Amino acid sequence: METGPSQVARDRAAAAAAEGPGPKIARLYGAVFVLVGVLGFVPGITRHFSSMTFAGHMSGALLLGVFQVSVLHNVVHLLYGVAGLVLARSVPSAWAYLLVGGVVYAVLWVYGIAVGMGSSANFVPLNTGDNWLHLVLALTMIGAGLLARRHAVRTVRTA
Repeated sequence: METGPSQVARDRAAAAAAEGPGPKIARLYGAVFVLVGVLGFVPGITRHFSSMTFAGHMSGALLLGVFQVSVLHNVVHLLYGVAGLVLARSVPSAWAYLLVGGVVYAVLWVYGIAVGMGSSANFVPLNTGDNWLHLVLALTMIGAGLLARRHAVRTVRTA
């Protein structure tokens, strides 16, 4: 039986295939959320950085000139990203992160549409760009979570 570097590479590839897409996708979302959280604190990438508030609709800071952000918004992105990286370590927690995260973003999308952008209830803050992004995140995360769950169930049945 071969035990050299090529066998190790094959074993790693087999393990990655067995874990399915869930952990990989969760890691990707986690890394992107961490990146977005960090970029929200970078002047230049975040326009009107000096008008950023801790929370609320009065924050004038715009990540990439499009997405309204606040300190709270950026911290939530960072924490959500770290959660994705941690939960990507197992198949069940990865697909749960994707499904629950998708539902959370669906709720945020509805919330963003329901509250007025100038309302004090808009504490996150959210604008039209955020609302569209939350819809896309909801759909893609739920879809990825269902795909990951289906793969996990299929893997258990064939084992």
